Amino acid sequence: MANNYKNSKVDLANTDVTTLYTAPSATQAIIKSLLVSNDSGSADTITVTITDSAAAVFSVYKNEEVGALSTKELLSQPLIIMESEILKVTAASANRLHVVASYLEIT
Repeated sequence: MANNYKNSKVDLANTDVTTLYTAPSATQAIIKSLLVSNDSGSADTITVTITDSAAAVFSVYKNEEVGALSTKELLSQPLIIMESEILKVTAASANRLHVVASYLEIT
């Protein structure tokens, strides 16, 4: 089995549901860190979900607040993403939040 450390980044320029990471086939991922940075002068919220291979959506965080001009680590424990699952993020307001996921892919 190969282990590869990687990251995925997204600037939430709108309020659409946005894919942050999709686990490739025959791969599992351990999300080690999920950082959200707010570069505006107002607090905002973020929603994080996982969509499984059957297209079921599971909430990880619902309307989690990120303070003005601050960065927040959302994870206190690793989050496992299985083969073909999709980690998605949604901002309450456009052009405020940036998200970085750091993960280990195991193939």
